[in-house]
Amino acid sequence: MKIAQVSPLYESVPPKLYGGTERIISFLTEELVRLGHEVTLFASGDSQTKAKLKAISEKSLRLDKNCIDPYVYNILEQEELINTLDEFDIIHNSNDYFNFPIFRRMQTPSLTTLHGRLDIPDLLPLYQEYTDIPLVSISNFQRKPLERLNLNWIKTIYHGLPLDLYKPNYMPGKYLAFLGRISPEKRVDRAIEIAKALGIPIKIAAKIDTADKEYYEQEIKHLVDH
Repeated sequence: MKIAQVSPLYESVPPKLYGGTERIISFLTEELVRLGHEVTLFASGDSQTKAKLKAISEKSLRLDKNCIDPYVYNILEQEELINTLDEFDIIHNSNDYFNFPIFRRMQTPSLTTLHGRLDIPDLLPLYQEYTDIPLVSISNFQRKPLERLNLNWIKTIYHGLPLDLYKPNYMPGKYLAFLGRISPEKRVDRAIEIAKALGIPIKIAAKIDTADKEYYEQEIKHLVDH
């Protein structure tokens, strides 16, 4: 099949540092190529892939200090997608809801995997409008905030990882680790509580977005006192 993989542009595929969504997109893209499909990856120009790379921005937007308005590149990605629709049998979108107006009006089949939280109140009117868009959830629980809407859920597909990516270590470790992002929904506070309850050190490797700096300063920073 000829498949378009549409990625967010904030991180490269795979990401250099943080970027769970982009890492999953990379795993999926490379496996589809290995299986013999013709895959085009819409992503930032610093991405690395065996698929055909359609570079929308020169580099990932979050790490580009010269990028003031990232929405410009989302529009450019939409335009590039429109211009190449006839090249694909199916479009797999991982860039959230940005492409919904295009998908509603095109003939090429599409599928959108939603990677983020759906309990944000602003999302309700948007999904009330786009109940026809085929969606994939990454867990059954993810759907709950919008369960009263008759959305076009196709399936829940859990993130697939290479079987040899991690190897179990059956020996006791010396510390607990938290990897990811400092934000309320990631619950680093619970990880710290668990570490304190067990008397085990915890190492936290996580980015702090501008929107979450106040949360870190007020809710998390004082917890790391042991």
